Amino acid sequence: MKIKILFPNVIFFFFLSSCGIFNQSQSELASGTYKSKINGKSAQIVYVENINDTLKVYVKNDATSKFSKSEFTSYEKNPKQKPNDGFSFYKNSLDVDFITIPFKYRPSQKSLPNQFTTNLNGAVYMGRRKDMYKINYTRDPLNKDHRNEKHYGFSFGFFTGFGATAINSWVSEDKIAQEYDGLVWSKGVAGIIGINNFTIGLAVGFDDLLDKNKNVWIYQQKLWYGLAFGLNLN
Repeated sequence: MKIKILFPNVIFFFFLSSCGIFNQSQSELASGTYKSKINGKSAQIVYVENINDTLKVYVKNDATSKFSKSEFTSYEKNPKQKPNDGFSFYKNSLDVDFITIPFKYRPSQKSLPNQFTTNLNGAVYMGRRKDMYKINYTRDPLNKDHRNEKHYGFSFGFFTGFGATAINSWVSEDKIAQEYDGLVWSKGVAGIIGINNFTIGLAVGFDDLLDKNKNVWIYQQKLWYGLAFGLNLN
């Protein structure tokens, strides 16, 4: 019994630490193409070159569809003179993650009240993602300026995968005498939010028990709600 309780928690902390590692790299503005509002202008397509703690931002020329090397702005990590205003970069992308949902809340079914379960599971998640990087400068007591970056990520999509669930007389209305861990197929939708190095998501789904007892399992294709944590694959 101790092993069954401990093992899902170990998996949970493993994925939580994995998310922290992934989002630490995501939270840093990497070289690439973004949209941005800089110099008080409307949204423009820009290319950001991040070299040696200096951001060089090249604006795309609509007439030539090329990024102009003559029209760029440089933002140093510790500039001698800070920019007047903060600014941001954002981009949309396809999000492919491996997620786990360590905590599931199952509404009451028949003779059982609401249940809060922690079972091992894993799923592939696909959705649309928007990443935003907000940049500003702050001045310390020594009158030195420092560049600060904050990362926000938003994603919404679908997931499908497999997991384990406890099967016994309680969840079958006494129609199953033995106790075992059944294999379930999970699917549903999830929304994921990332702020700097922290990522968490909410999932709504349902499970299908994949054995002969699926017709007597009281949670067969019944909605549940859960917390999701993920590891990015792309």
